[in-house]
Amino acid sequence: MRVLFCTDGSKISYHAIQNFYHWMKDFTVDILCAIDWSFLPDSVAVEDSDFATYCTNSADSILDYSEKFLSEYGLNVDEKIKMCGSTVDCILETCDKKEYDYVVLGSHGKKGIQKWLGSVSQEIASVSKISTYISKEKNYRQKVLFTVDSSDISPVVINKSLETLNLQDKEIYLSTVYEIPDYLFLEGNIDSNWILEVEKKQETASMILLNDYEQKFNEKGLNVNNKIVLSGNPAHEIIKYITKEDIDLAVCGIRDRKHLSKFLLNSVSKRILESVKSDVMIVRP
Repeated sequence: MRVLFCTDGSKISYHAIQNFYHWMKDFTVDILCAIDWSFLPDSVAVEDSDFATYCTNSADSILDYSEKFLSEYGLNVDEKIKMCGSTVDCILETCDKKEYDYVVLGSHGKKGIQKWLGSVSQEIASVSKISTYISKEKNYRQKVLFTVDSSDISPVVINKSLETLNLQDKEIYLSTVYEIPDYLFLEGNIDSNWILEVEKKQETASMILLNDYEQKFNEKGLNVNNKIVLSGNPAHEIIKYITKEDIDLAVCGIRDRKHLSKFLLNSVSKRILESVKSDVMIVRP
């Protein structure tokens, strides 16, 4: 398995690869450090300036330190990559050149308007063709939540996770959410018993779904600590559950989106990434 570790030399980025290491089986790492001066005006030429030399030397130092840092964990570092330009563009360009299984990076957890304007981690999670592991802080690397539904994406998420994650001695949680229908559009009085019957059938179908996925874990010799059926808005309920259970890693899938994908704010995975302090692994189909 090959992983692209993106670092700017911050503690957050090193926490990300530390957390990732504790979840994953054997993998080889390429380290990427992007020298981002895209914020400068086009009229400013920095390529041959002292500033460019300073940036280059800083990137070299970060790459050398990162290699030493990873070697202490027994990780095999293949390439150290230094690039100039927009951080997002550098990461995406590097991903296109090699077949990586995961991109690993830290997130500063922006709030307020900065959150809505996006961050490097959010943009990569939205547009990258590769599964993404994003971390905001060092955690206990013990509790993992898999969010599933009846779509064709969930089997891919679970199968890839079982192939690549080291889940021995971990606490495994499975959850699914069914949305409560809006009955307001129906005229006249609604039979409350009918509503209860519909919700009961939804809950039963959801538990059957969780039982089916639990079987996949059992076949690998893994026990599921808890299965939970939630009802309501999927993103809201999952975020609330992650917070309540103090989950360390949330694993979810995302559909391939094109064109304005990074501006679509209603993705469940995107809202989870924005709102929780836990690590988030977004698995691509």
